[in-house]
Amino acid sequence: MGATGLDLLGMYRCMVRIRTFEEHILTEWRAGEVPGEVHLYSGEEAVAAGVIANLRVDDYVVSTHRGHGHVLAKGGDPARMMAEVFGRTGGYCRGKGGTMHMADATLGILGTNGIVGASLPIATGVGLYCQYMATDRVSVCFFGDGASNRGTFHESLDLASIWKLPVIYVCENNYYGMATSVEEHMNINDIAERAASYGIPGVVVDGNDVVAVHDAAAEAIIRARSGGGTTLIECKTWRHHGHFTADPAYYRDPDVHNEHLQRDPIIRCGALLLSQGLATKEALDAVHNEAIAEMNAAVEFSKNSPWPEEDELLVGLYAE
Repeated sequence: MGATGLDLLGMYRCMVRIRTFEEHILTEWRAGEVPGEVHLYSGEEAVAAGVIANLRVDDYVVSTHRGHGHVLAKGGDPARMMAEVFGRTGGYCRGKGGTMHMADATLGILGTNGIVGASLPIATGVGLYCQYMATDRVSVCFFGDGASNRGTFHESLDLASIWKLPVIYVCENNYYGMATSVEEHMNINDIAERAASYGIPGVVVDGNDVVAVHDAAAEAIIRARSGGGTTLIECKTWRHHGHFTADPAYYRDPDVHNEHLQRDPIIRCGALLLSQGLATKEALDAVHNEAIAEMNAAVEFSKNSPWPEEDELLVGLYAE
């Protein structure tokens, strides 16, 4: 399925909602309302929006420590998400999971994850489940460039390739594993080159071009559903903020950072919509205003949601 005008506007709306959610969190964190640190997804929205636009509700997504965008794109409730970040009982895990532990099995969201590279074997196991149960569901695994150097990456791709599991591994390469540039931690130009070692397709796309991401994911998902096995997609993107909210990112060259900001995925998608006559400026402004109102309401919901009581400390930790 190519990106029609309706699909493109829908992906634009998805990206705007993600960006607005993240920037609201940053504002509240700076005001002292959010406990701990948060890993923001601002700048990488085209990856979540482009990939997940191809998924069904019964497909699965396994996420990372920078996972708000994936959860929102898969249909997550921003109010419950925000409340979880705030540590309040209205959140997905009643405020006890926080930003890095959000899940909604009814939507196929099998969790954000605080362990680098942990999404890889989890998503591989989910792919095995999909195959074993003889469904045409797929498992999408998001991970960062830093995780591609972990053993979990190689073990997962090896197993998935041998068994032709319906898993799509999506590397969000934002050029930095925390403060370490990809040039310092790998000896190849593209992480997707590693797919050749496992006999599977490896695709590199501009991760700030939502249409390119969408179309690459569409091909991989169709292949997986039909029994053709797994694909590794590398999306080259850029995070607008530091690794986490308190990180000033002094390790990045300001000129390079500004160059990347000019390739903002939301600005590019909006320009495409306007140039093709698929939306007016007023329509795009309305999308932004709707997102602001939605996230304002999510913040209000979070602040009005109570903190967990002390006697809830162990509730939900063990099967009952």
